Amino acid sequence: MLSLESRRAPEMAKLITTYGGEAIVAPSMREVPLESNTEALALAAGLIDRKFDMVIFLTGVGTRALLNVVETAHKRDEYIASLQRVKVVARGPKPVAALREIGVTPAITAPEPNTWHELLSALDDAAKNSQGLSLQGARVAVQEYGVSNPELLAGLRERGAQVTRVPVYQWALPHDLAPLRGAIKAIAEGTVEVTLFTTAVQAIHLFQVAAQMKVEEAVKNGLARAVVASIGPTTSEELGRRGIQADLEPSHPKMGYLVKEASEQAAELLRRKRQGTASAR
Repeated sequence: MLSLESRRAPEMAKLITTYGGEAIVAPSMREVPLESNTEALALAAGLIDRKFDMVIFLTGVGTRALLNVVETAHKRDEYIASLQRVKVVARGPKPVAALREIGVTPAITAPEPNTWHELLSALDDAAKNSQGLSLQGARVAVQEYGVSNPELLAGLRERGAQVTRVPVYQWALPHDLAPLRGAIKAIAEGTVEVTLFTTAVQAIHLFQVAAQMKVEEAVKNGLARAVVASIGPTTSEELGRRGIQADLEPSHPKMGYLVKEASEQAAELLRRKRQGTASAR
């Protein structure tokens, strides 16, 4: 069972072993703070000057990182007070928790599985049921989390919002690519039976390095014969863009559920996939 997890790689390996799998861990990404955080500082200045009506927070890590950047140029209390004056929206429980740490309660939270679909639907529902939550003409800032979400940005603009992207951190490939290259070779050779994806960036980086190795098609074929387990719809969408169908999404978008349910269902899913591949030949 292959995990592409980086920051929580040891935890993932232990989970795989606990549920009876043989863990292959190949970190696929590292978090890199942006060298210039001009967008984050501009957001803080704009909030303080009352130039925004809504801020959408997409991740807990990004929410905390944004505060750290803002504190280099502005007073913490001033920034928090400016957030309390606008409509704050959170994509899921992690940004909600990060916001509550600083005394900010979101006006709107997207329900599970916490994708851009649910976020836009929650905003639509709020606009219908509450005054003052229309996106028409609203000045909206979106805290991004490494990979921009064009569908969310387009959806906000279609509803009349003036959208400002606020990237706070980005993802880069690991310094040591040997484990990832080894995992890609194993997928291409068909020796990986289950691959776990816990974020869309893992899929992006897997295929980026596969293309550099000139084995992209072999990796697609290898994944087509293996079980592809995705943490949730956002990651599944990214896999779909690359022609890969996720075979499994867990009942809750958490690593423990992903590993447990992949372990329980892998044998049957493998049997079906390989029967289907054989009959298609």
